[in-house]
Amino acid sequence: MNEKQTAFVTKDLTLRAVKDSFVKLAPKTQLCNPVMFLVYASAILTTALYVCSLFGIADARPGFILAVAVILWFTVLFADFAEAIAEGRGKAQADALRAAIEELGLLKMDFLGLRNLTVLDDAVKMVQKDHPDFRLADIPMDDKATFDMLTQGKTGGVFQMESSGMTGVCLGLKPQNIEDITAIIALYRPGPMDSIPRFVACKHDPKLVTYKHPSLEPILSGTYGCIVYQEQVIKIFQELAGYSLGQADMVRRAMSKKKAKDVEREREAFLHGDPARNIRGCVASGIPEATAQAIFDEIYDFANYAFNKAHAVSYAVVAYQTAYFKCHFTREYMAALLTSVLDNSDKVAEYIAECKDCGIALLPPDVNRSYDRFTVEEGGIRFGLVAVKNIGRGFIQAVVRQRQQDGDFTSFQDFCQRMFDCTDMNKRAVENLIRCGAFDSLGAKRSQLVAVYERVLDGIASSRRKNVEGQMDLFGMSASSGSSVSSVPLPDIPEFTAVERMSMEKDTTGLYLSGHPMEDYRPLAKRAGAVPIHAIMSDFEGQDGPKRFADGQNVTVAGVITASRTRTTKNNTLMAYVTIEDELASMELLCFSRVIDQCGSYMQVNTPVLVKGRLSVRDEKPPQIMCDSLYPLESGLPPMEQPSRRPTQRESTIYLRFPSADSPAFRHIKLVMTMFEGSTPVKIRLADTGKLLGTHCLNHPALLQECREWLGEENVVVKEK
Repeated sequence: MNEKQTAFVTKDLTLRAVKDSFVKLAPKTQLCNPVMFLVYASAILTTALYVCSLFGIADARPGFILAVAVILWFTVLFADFAEAIAEGRGKAQADALRAAIEELGLLKMDFLGLRNLTVLDDAVKMVQKDHPDFRLADIPMDDKATFDMLTQGKTGGVFQMESSGMTGVCLGLKPQNIEDITAIIALYRPGPMDSIPRFVACKHDPKLVTYKHPSLEPILSGTYGCIVYQEQVIKIFQELAGYSLGQADMVRRAMSKKKAKDVEREREAFLHGDPARNIRGCVASGIPEATAQAIFDEIYDFANYAFNKAHAVSYAVVAYQTAYFKCHFTREYMAALLTSVLDNSDKVAEYIAECKDCGIALLPPDVNRSYDRFTVEEGGIRFGLVAVKNIGRGFIQAVVRQRQQDGDFTSFQDFCQRMFDCTDMNKRAVENLIRCGAFDSLGAKRSQLVAVYERVLDGIASSRRKNVEGQMDLFGMSASSGSSVSSVPLPDIPEFTAVERMSMEKDTTGLYLSGHPMEDYRPLAKRAGAVPIHAIMSDFEGQDGPKRFADGQNVTVAGVITASRTRTTKNNTLMAYVTIEDELASMELLCFSRVIDQCGSYMQVNTPVLVKGRLSVRDEKPPQIMCDSLYPLESGLPPMEQPSRRPTQRESTIYLRFPSADSPAFRHIKLVMTMFEGSTPVKIRLADTGKLLGTHCLNHPALLQECREWLGEENVVVKEK
């Protein structure tokens, strides 16, 4: 730094100026310590001056130097933010960074990465193998078959629409275009969700559309009188109260951030105007004050969670594209979807079940057919080898190259000889390929290969060592290295049982491939009113929190025990952690000494059980069940669970019992029923008053399951006539 620059800094950028310039910029952790703040500010300014000198800007103005300092500060801050993400502190840093950017008046941009975009790209590439000219941009946006699939509730695997709640909305709304999907995505959030019954009813019967004031009709006519999008909120403030576009957006932001003081201040301006800001108010526009109050209240309830239409439309387009692929290129889409969730065994199991519902077979891993990812072939979707434990992509690629160069593997011995030189091949990898069934197509039993694979690999290794040491005869040296290896005979032993094979598959891939131990017991579980485990887990994983289940709620689940461990509590009593799994998900049980004393003998791995208990949700852990009882399904249902036989007829009546008309269950089921319109009579008994209410709905399995989950099996009865 030359004398002129030094004098410039000393004269014009005093300590007070430095503090004033950086008070909004320096991180809060540095502002707390005056010494650290001065060091930080001085370092930033010195660096800024140095940068200016590097570019030959010796006489830079103070504003220019300050601008360079700001850029440097953000560079440091973003580097600190990246480091925080790596250390798991990213969310707190992001919140602080967002606030600082907004206070500075800078443009804040959120970038959202969607796994589903990769899924679509992978699906397009698979489709292009048979249809080279296919492009995602060319698919029709008004395909009737796609919308028919959605109206039938077949939404599994469809972006944003695969939850049970969204499935119910699709059944009720019956979307027919992108606009309908956009509305569904925007409405299915706390706040706007309360408008779903009205929106559905008005869509099917336009005569039901009403407006709190005629001036709302041009704004809300496209959404049947319901406020659905943020843009509508802004337009209401503009047209009814005379806000400018910028003023209206600031109100929308205040509402979404729940700034109560700002919202109440704007309520008065919305009603009676604010001359200082040139806002005329609703009353001056001829709108009654009570009506304006009601409009403002509705906007406030809605704006807390509202989507802007651009966001909702973008999501709707991706949702439609995924639905189109599921409808017309089901195998390619489901293969891409499965590949995208390989690190989530619960999701893989869920999508495998969806494949079965679509009539698509999941083909087991095969050394002659499988690639690293899930692939489409005649007859179904082939399991990807990358999902097998201890199998790396390098090894898989070597297997594929060998197949392409020298043809399919003809036997287990042939595979070992041809792949032996691959550096990624080891005994653990070969054993896992055997146990997951990747050699089943070669004709040998898994039990036979497990018995001999080590001898086969040791024999090949011994033969290679002899080659290196020059101990082969003259004629042997001219042959290939593998030709001199004698085949190891397969022992004549019985194959593993089906349960043992499934257990091996579970150990090596995290999934049951050839079946599931619960398949034989699912009818018993349904008769006992067991809730699917994935229904509980997905409800708590929802973006807006659980809607059907709650901490302390009594539930019944069924599954196979996959793990069990015990520990001693502080009171010197035993406690067990038991993991159970059904076809789609897994869950942990907490079993205390009483349950262990009564049911401990049943807590064995691979035992199918029926569990009763209470949901326990603590901190940010996945939900657990405080187990009250555990009974092996191999012995049938417990005596108290045996249901009485009912005649099966087409006509039926649904009987429901609620605690009261004010209970959360009553409000929830009432909302759900609006999505299942039908002619089946429903009789509702209120336990607190004894009143009997009546209505009609569609006798749909999804509705009955929802009722059982909220009310309990004993409070939901379907009587056939």
